[in-house]
Amino acid sequence: MSIHEVFMPALSSTMTEGKIVSWVKSPGDKVEKGETVVVVESDKADMDVETFYEGFLAHIIVEAGETAPVGSAIAFIAETEAEIEQAKSLANSGGAAATTTSSPEPVAAIASVATPALASQNGSNHKEGRLVASPRARKLAKELKVDLTTLQGSGPHGRIVAEDVEALSNKGKQPAPVAPAAPIPTSAPVAPPAPRTPAPTPVVAAVPGQIVPLTTFQNAVVRNMVATISVPVFRVGYTITTDGLDKLYKQIKSKGVTMTALLAKAVAVTLQKHPLLNASYSDQGIVYHSDINISVAVAMDDGGLITPVLQNADAVDIYSLSRTWKSLVERARSKQLQPQEYNSGTFTLSNLGMFGVDTFDAILPPGQGSILAIGASRPQVVATPDGLFAVRQQMQVNITSDHRIIYGAHAAAFLQDLAKLIETNPQSLTL
Repeated sequence: MSIHEVFMPALSSTMTEGKIVSWVKSPGDKVEKGETVVVVESDKADMDVETFYEGFLAHIIVEAGETAPVGSAIAFIAETEAEIEQAKSLANSGGAAATTTSSPEPVAAIASVATPALASQNGSNHKEGRLVASPRARKLAKELKVDLTTLQGSGPHGRIVAEDVEALSNKGKQPAPVAPAAPIPTSAPVAPPAPRTPAPTPVVAAVPGQIVPLTTFQNAVVRNMVATISVPVFRVGYTITTDGLDKLYKQIKSKGVTMTALLAKAVAVTLQKHPLLNASYSDQGIVYHSDINISVAVAMDDGGLITPVLQNADAVDIYSLSRTWKSLVERARSKQLQPQEYNSGTFTLSNLGMFGVDTFDAILPPGQGSILAIGASRPQVVATPDGLFAVRQQMQVNITSDHRIIYGAHAAAFLQDLAKLIETNPQSLTL
């Protein structure tokens, strides 16, 4: 008997259970290796889950709308149609699936930040000459007449994503293949599933006396916040004059630059001089990260919080950084982020200035050494060095740091250099 279990994958380092959003395949449908069979909601995003096996979707154990722990079986795949009934009997008896080879191992509940667990049942996205692309990428490639075999995927383990197709289309020509394309199987191709458009989560009206269950996102925030209780932190505040930054923003706003990208860029450039503020604590010692990846907190419309990451923010130009940020926010709110796009941050920004907040303290995210809280920029009467009074735009920032590795002098020096950059040389952020 060749019946395989499909396991609930770990889609993020904090995920302990997942919710089935929808099944792309129905019982009895033929499935190919690497083909999307189900959409799973993790604590951060909705992800397409691919099968590592070829055969027929024999039986669904966890229906749409239900949840299951990471590593538990959610469906059975039979290699032949004749084994479908056997799989159903196996499911009804509560037994484990037997395989012709060794039994598959459950996906680990905790994924590495550097190499997040994939929605592919621990299988590589490029195996045995198989071209693997997301359903959206396949549809887009067909519309734009792009040859997927010429693309090098930028997704996890080389998976081709929609952004790869768009980037190639914008260039207007096909690039040379990175490596010789493997032979395409001669069997009839399986039509990719229709692109998924997440349905908006209805906003539940508050009713006095009613208890409204927390969403998956909100539960993730709860777990993260509780995890920070054991971390000894301290906070340092600083006042930064923003006249120069505000002037620069007005000059380049029409080019698509956002204030969030400007602030992230300023922080990232300053972190180059203060690698300890970009580090994190581990039981083995201080982890100095090779990249400067700025997480920025974004509130979700249906509750919860997510932190899309501007990777290598110190090295990316401000215009590309702003385009990336716009894309990240759009995909975050439609739950389409890839794991590395929200769990690879090394330093976090939380900006409530757009709400008119003057000052606040932010809670340190697990696995990071610092988070910077940014308030609104307001006109203030200040004394100038020549003894006169003037009106200046100023904002309050507060940094929260892990006191196990970062001390007050370190945080103060970082804020001092950040203020110097913003106040005296904001134009350098466009270089």
